[in-house]
Amino acid sequence: MALISPRARWLIGVLLGVVLSACHHPVTSIENDAYVWQRQWNAPVREAVLRSADLVSHWRVLAAQLDAKGHWVDVAYDRATLAKAGKPVILVVRIDGQLSEWHADEVIAHVLALRAQADGWRVSGIEIDHDCATSKLTAYTSLLMRLRQALGDATSLSITALPTWIGSPSLGPLLAQVDDVVLQVHAVQSPTAGLFDPALAKVWVDRFAAIAPHGFHVALPAYGTRVSWDAQGRPVAIASETSTLDGADDGHELAATPQQVATLLSAWRHEPPKGWRGVAWFRLPTSQDARAWSPGTWRAVVEGRALEPALSVQWRPNPNTGSLDVVLRNDSEFDTELPGRIALPASCTLADGANGYMLDTRTHALTLAQSGWLRGQGERIIGWVRCPMDSVPGAVTLNARP
Repeated sequence: MALISPRARWLIGVLLGVVLSACHHPVTSIENDAYVWQRQWNAPVREAVLRSADLVSHWRVLAAQLDAKGHWVDVAYDRATLAKAGKPVILVVRIDGQLSEWHADEVIAHVLALRAQADGWRVSGIEIDHDCATSKLTAYTSLLMRLRQALGDATSLSITALPTWIGSPSLGPLLAQVDDVVLQVHAVQSPTAGLFDPALAKVWVDRFAAIAPHGFHVALPAYGTRVSWDAQGRPVAIASETSTLDGADDGHELAATPQQVATLLSAWRHEPPKGWRGVAWFRLPTSQDARAWSPGTWRAVVEGRALEPALSVQWRPNPNTGSLDVVLRNDSEFDTELPGRIALPASCTLADGANGYMLDTRTHALTLAQSGWLRGQGERIIGWVRCPMDSVPGAVTLNARP
């Protein structure tokens, strides 16, 4: 057998490396900004900021809101905590989309006052969050042009943008006024359409990337919400930071699960849209926020780690009712998407669902009616059955959403 010289081996190795690198898309390093949207900076919020600072490029901090009645509400954000976290801060001013009219002079004056109050520390920019009607984009552009001039070159100006703006001839002039755009892809449709659709989000981002004059961020959700409707189908109440499954009969849980978002984000990391700078996460999870992902799960998604499910179902005697509780357990450290169907033993002639599940009598199974996730190391009673204890299996391992 002929021997291969060291130089030939080196050349073969180089060529093999070139071939292999051409077969794989590089994983893109992206910015991860986080919205701190909480109005009350309590201990869990301060703790979350400090513990998550290593993940975050910029904090996008709610500083003030012009509400639907035209009243200003300022937020007492914690400057000391933000300074200790050591990352640049973008102050966000929200203009309620239901506001029929706003006055440019008043908005500009309030923004400049907020910047002046923050002078001397790490505020790098101002963001305007306004769900502007597409028909009013020209007036909005005028406001941004004047605000851009008032802020000067030392402070960046960014805005949030809606997918409904794509295709409007007014969008180009509006985008020319700002340094950065955060495209919203969650909670931008009627609540009846759900909170987040990954396939639709990808379509919106691809369309926006084709026309954006500069780089942009995408706002991705790390939360769920409960929406209640009136008899005419209009949303009358939205609960975003209170406990899930709070007993209300007239609401529906909407959720963006970690697995949904992680899958989309992985695709973008390997084939990034043109001009995509990164993610602006909404909202920063805290240990107290029951409708947001757990902080550990959010960290895993940001870092691109695998979210391996470890769900099981157990049957536990309930001494108060004489029936067996159907208990869903999550033995992983990550929040896991709720399974869509739990088959019941044939011996269980009586049963019903609970906490987001309903009984399907045709298939003799509990089926998911309220989308969501189960916290890592958590459990939930999802129904009950009546049958002999010796006729049901032990713990049954499940995959997410069978």
